[in-house]
Amino acid sequence: MTYLTFTNISKFYPGVRALTDVTFDVRRGAVHGLMGENGAGKSTLIRILSGDAKADTGVVAIDGEEQHYRSARDARDAGVTVIHQELQLVTELTVAENLALGHFPERAGVIDFKHLYSDVGEKLRQVGIDVDPRAKVADLSIGERQMVEIGKAIMVDARIIALDEPTSSLSAHESETLFRLIGRLKAEGRTILYISHRMEEVFRLCDSLTVLRDGQMAAHHQTLDGVTADQVISEMVGREIDDIWGWRPRSIGEAKLDVQGLQGPQLLVPASFQARRGEILGFFGLIGAGRSELMRLVFGADPQTGGTVRIGDRALGARNPKSSIHAGMVLVPEDRKAEGIIQGRSLEENILISSRRHLTRAGVLNRRREAEIADHELKRLKVRTPSRLQDIVNLSGGNQQKVILCRWLSEEGVEVLLIDEPTRGIDVGAKSEIYDILYQLAEEGMAIVVVSSELPEIMGICDRIHVMRNGQISAEVDRADFTEETLLAAAMPEDSAGPADEGVSK
Repeated sequence: MTYLTFTNISKFYPGVRALTDVTFDVRRGAVHGLMGENGAGKSTLIRILSGDAKADTGVVAIDGEEQHYRSARDARDAGVTVIHQELQLVTELTVAENLALGHFPERAGVIDFKHLYSDVGEKLRQVGIDVDPRAKVADLSIGERQMVEIGKAIMVDARIIALDEPTSSLSAHESETLFRLIGRLKAEGRTILYISHRMEEVFRLCDSLTVLRDGQMAAHHQTLDGVTADQVISEMVGREIDDIWGWRPRSIGEAKLDVQGLQGPQLLVPASFQARRGEILGFFGLIGAGRSELMRLVFGADPQTGGTVRIGDRALGARNPKSSIHAGMVLVPEDRKAEGIIQGRSLEENILISSRRHLTRAGVLNRRREAEIADHELKRLKVRTPSRLQDIVNLSGGNQQKVILCRWLSEEGVEVLLIDEPTRGIDVGAKSEIYDILYQLAEEGMAIVVVSSELPEIMGICDRIHVMRNGQISAEVDRADFTEETLLAAAMPEDSAGPADEGVSK
């Protein structure tokens, strides 16, 4: 029985046709997949469903009744909840306070915290979310924060739940908890929209699937029986992608980055490694292994307590991100929203925020040259945007990632690129483009260090992999010896029962 219907939905922004005549329906109690490249219109459609945006034409109907939202609150009252990929949590509040925002239990006009923590704790336990309701969100891992975000839908008893890349920050164990939760919600008759770039998840969980391309319907499958992953990829990108990784051999030279005995609070033992000219060096490990923490120490974002870092033949002394950038080393962080992009600013400003010092003479900024550089880098990395003056928040995740890369490519003399989770939440087409960019940079002589939670990705694009376990480097594996078994064995705690215990993400 049809429960949710989109009819002729169109949405236009200045210079952009985000959606054009999108029409499909979803059955009650179904898990319906929504796939498409970054910028295909998925997020716009979900914003319309949630009341955060208004369609220019077309209607959304729930259980046969047309919805005409005046605000996001109207959508929530209609039983719609969206769990966004970019988390919507107040980090200085507790888990329980976040989940009860807007409807705190009261006694004599005062918040009843005892009841609040008891009620939230019980509901989280019922659905298998193992998070302390009294914990401050700022103290949680990204994976734990994602589970708290998902808990919001349970608290408000939503009938339609849209999940946007829900496993992008979850470990395998947390993902399995989520999958069981989705099965429970489905059995209760709730309707799930599942947005993901992970093909195996869509085929495992979804009953039906809609594919968007360039804001239009590319395909709608009422059932996934007989549908193949290659078919869906072709529908998404409008072409076949035979080898998403596209690895190609290249000349590898001397060490560009030399880390010796690096120490910090997050590392169990001092870390030593080298990344060479023309090499893509991978770092893999389980949740809490210390990969991101090591990259932040190398870059100078966190204080080191010992050891040395050299770029070429130059030793970095007093270290911070500014000194690292000036020495030719840059970092693309894991959390694009919090640490990568500058929200509310144009692509031009995001690209040139670091390199403007090169464009200033006698205190005057060369705006013409600034515009030329921004346009050149946007074209070079094939960023999909109507203008360099577009607000970066209006871009898809894949294009935002490209803009961060544009920022560092506009810098002079970059020799080492550290990139943490390069394709988190990015579609298969954009992934292929980003890999090609990394290969080009390596071929030009840059040393690239990639941190990734995805085994196929890190095996597919890297020349060599360091595995981390419990805050230390536990193994170094050359490309000829890459196997999932080898990498997982080096990543697993020595007393672990097997891969399912920890998962393969951060």
